[in-house]
Amino acid sequence: MKKIIFFSVVLLLFAFRAYGAEVKIGYMDFNKALNESDNGKKATKFLEDLVNSKQTILMEKEKEIKKLNEELEKQSAVLTPESKKTKEEQLNKLYRDYQRMAKDFQEEIQKKEEEFRMEILKELREIVNKIGKEEGYSIIFETGASGIILYYQKEFDLTEKIIKKYNEVAKTKK
Repeated sequence: MKKIIFFSVVLLLFAFRAYGAEVKIGYMDFNKALNESDNGKKATKFLEDLVNSKQTILMEKEKEIKKLNEELEKQSAVLTPESKKTKEEQLNKLYRDYQRMAKDFQEEIQKKEEEFRMEILKELREIVNKIGKEEGYSIIFETGASGIILYYQKEFDLTEKIIKKYNEVAKTKK
C-alpha cells in the first residue's frame, strides 16, 4: 500500500513539473518531534515517574509473597494439613493478585502513553499542515518507522522547525 501511495505521489510531482508548477518538498520525523518536544519530554518524565511508583507497589507485593512463602516452607513440617492448605491458598491468592496488579499497571501505563502520544501527534499534524500551507509546500513526507523515504537532503528536513513551532504554540496554550 505504501508503495502505491509513494508512486502515485511521484507521478503527481512529475505532472506538476510538466505544467511548470513549482514543487516544494519537505519531510519530518514524527518520532523525533514527539520525543524532543517540550510536551513529549514532559510526557516521558510523567510516564517514568508512573512506572517507578507502580514498581514500588509491585516490589512491596513481591516481598509479601516471598515472606509468606518462606513462612510456609519453614512451618510446613509442623502445620496441620488444613493450616498448610489455608496458607497455600493464601499464597496463591496473593500471587494471583500480584499478577493481576502487574497486568493492570502495564495496561494503565500503555493507555497513558498512547493518550499522550496521540494528543501530541494530533497537534504536530496541525502544525505540519499550517507550515505546509503557509510556506507553499507541495508535499511533506514523514520519515522514521512509518516513513518510506530512503534518502533525503538535510535542507528538506522540517523536523526542528516543527518542534520549535510546536513548543511555541504549546506555551501559548498554557
